[in-house]
Amino acid sequence: MIDLPDDRPTAAERKMQFLYALRSKGVTDSAVLTAMEAVDRGPFIRGLFAERAYEDMPLPIACGQTISQPSVVGLMTQALEVSPRDKVLEIGTGSGYQAAILSKLARRVYTIDRHRRLVHEARAIFEQMDLTNITTMTADGSHGLPEQAPFDRIIVTAAAEDPPGPLLAQLKVGGIMVLPVGQSDAVQHLIRVRKTTNGLEYDEMRAVRFVPLLEGLGKDT
Repeated sequence: MIDLPDDRPTAAERKMQFLYALRSKGVTDSAVLTAMEAVDRGPFIRGLFAERAYEDMPLPIACGQTISQPSVVGLMTQALEVSPRDKVLEIGTGSGYQAAILSKLARRVYTIDRHRRLVHEARAIFEQMDLTNITTMTADGSHGLPEQAPFDRIIVTAAAEDPPGPLLAQLKVGGIMVLPVGQSDAVQHLIRVRKTTNGLEYDEMRAVRFVPLLEGLGKDT
């Protein structure tokens, strides 16, 4: 019997390809790249799609949700301009991958999802990875987290027709919010909102497609 060579890439080769794909899509911030290199995407994807964890593509997860493609995660994280002293609010925990990356950059991350199952699964991964600066909770993210406001940075991983007023109110002056905006059945745009002493400044970044931001709790709650 002849042993054929195994053409599958090694872990080191996969990591190199992963980082190259991020850079080629515009993720150039060294701190963001270091954080994304440190957080293995594999544990956040289960079942049939687990073997595609290191490809730059969105994948389905439980509760009808998706895990964003790594390049979009990287671009959103880069746009937030997170510093080590920042307190960050994430709306839409999903798999937990985005929050895990933010935890490598920020002082404290609060992440909310309307699906209790996703929150439990993400929390278990955070514990396995010893990410102790993430607080995860089941709640209606459209209302934000007023008891912990104001936040230095807010990231929303579901699309709203307009930036939600309660979230803007919970953003510090000098803070940044990044979110997709647009109709759920049409192309959306990723925007960055800066809150200044004179009001809000908006930057449109790129076309994206996210699940819609819904009010209330998921049916599994």
